Amino acid sequence: MQQTSRSGAAPTISTLAALGALINASVWGVSWYPLKWLQAHGVPSLWATWFIFAACAVAVLIARPNAASVLWQQRRTLGWLVLASGMTNACFNSALATGDVVRAVLLFYLMPMWVVLLARWLLAERVTPSALARTALALIGAALVLGDGTLQLPIPDSAADWLAVAGGFFFGLNNVILRKYAGAPQEACAFAMFIGAVIIAPLVIGMLALVGKPLTLAPEPIAWLGIAIFTVAVLFGNLALQYSAARLPANVLSVLMLAEILVATVSSWLGGAAVITQSTLIGGAFIVGASLLAVFAGKTDS
Repeated sequence: MQQTSRSGAAPTISTLAALGALINASVWGVSWYPLKWLQAHGVPSLWATWFIFAACAVAVLIARPNAASVLWQQRRTLGWLVLASGMTNACFNSALATGDVVRAVLLFYLMPMWVVLLARWLLAERVTPSALARTALALIGAALVLGDGTLQLPIPDSAADWLAVAGGFFFGLNNVILRKYAGAPQEACAFAMFIGAVIIAPLVIGMLALVGKPLTLAPEPIAWLGIAIFTVAVLFGNLALQYSAARLPANVLSVLMLAEILVATVSSWLGGAAVITQSTLIGGAFIVGASLLAVFAGKTDS
């Protein structure tokens, strides 16, 4: 899952910029398919994450050769961004590849709830009535999604659900860190968000091997073509997002990025990778509502 740029916003809405945001949302909205396809062809999701983000990191270095050295100079602060971004992609991609796609995406988008807590801790931002409202909405949505229509304590009961929730937490941490170190060079932040997956994915693979759950890499020849195509799509989606983020108001960009939920829901339902129940739709509406509240909150309200 790719993060937004911290660039300034243009006062008017560009159709091309809006299209760029929708392209990025669509890339990640259908990312479940190549991840599941690669898993079926001998490339577990964590290995796929490593290959794809390593290629993207190389692309950043080609475009901005000083990105790695700048990141190293600011490793004491941006090292946390490497960790947060790496965990975001490792958890979310694994959830998409191994679980119900709609549940994974919805639980991932509990992120506004985590931002409330993390911004209070790391940025000393006050918890406002709006923040409490969207936290409550997110929790109700999670309870409905996880409880299959009954309001119960929203505790995941499967590895895929836990991974999706964890991915959303680390995505929230990633965004709070970007705000905390807003003055950091942009090329270093971009490189950090790619190299994070390159570092974290092998560590998680190693930990799984130690506990007796090795992820065997046995790619079929066709899998390398799939990795190459998915890498190009991720790079293209990232470039589209960077273009849009520099030209759209932040609230408009955030709303457009929520299209990922719609794309993931429709594509996974058509592809048989998700079951859409009434409780999922209602719970999803609460979670999307929490995200929309976060989008339109005041500047001092995280």
